[in-house]
Amino acid sequence: MTVTPIRSRRAVRILGLDPGLRRTGWGVIEAEGPRLRYVDCGAILPPEDAPMGQRLAELHHGLMAVLERYLPDEAAVEETFVNMNPSSTLKLGQARGVVLLAPALKGLSVAEYAPTLVKKSVVGAGRAEKAQIRMMIGILLPQAAPKSEDAADALAVAVTHAHHRSAVTQVRDAL
Repeated sequence: MTVTPIRSRRAVRILGLDPGLRRTGWGVIEAEGPRLRYVDCGAILPPEDAPMGQRLAELHHGLMAVLERYLPDEAAVEETFVNMNPSSTLKLGQARGVVLLAPALKGLSVAEYAPTLVKKSVVGAGRAEKAQIRMMIGILLPQAAPKSEDAADALAVAVTHAHHRSAVTQVRDAL
C-alpha cells in the first residue's frame, strides 16, 4: 500500500534585503520546511556622487534586475536603525522606500524584521556583531560566501523570514 501525501512540499524562494543608500545587500535562499538552501547574494551600489534621484533610480533598477533573475516567491526587509542625524535618517528612509516598493511591484508579499530579531534568529543574541552574523551564515548556508557584510546581512534577513514566515503568513491571512 502506498501512502500519498496530502500536499506535496515546494521550496519557497525568499529574497532578503538589507536597505542602504550606499549599498543595499540582497540574498536569495530556498526554504523547504526546515531545510535552507543558498541560491545567491550580492549588493547593489548606486553611484555615491550622483544626485539623489539618480541614486534611487539605480537602486530600483538593480533590485528589479535581481527580482527578474531569481524570481523569488516572497521578500523580507530589515527595518532600519533610526539615526540621530535627521538628514541621514531621511535619506535612508528614501532608499528603504525603494527597497519595499520593488518587490511589491512584482506582486510579492514583503515582510519586515527588526535588526535585533534578525540577529537573534541567526546568532541567538540580539546584539550580535556583524562578524558573528557572517560566521553563522556560513554555518547555516555552507555554500554561501558573501563578499560583503551587506550581502551577509541580507541572507540573515532571508533566514529570519524562513524561520518566521508561517507566523507572518497567518497574521496577514487573518487580516
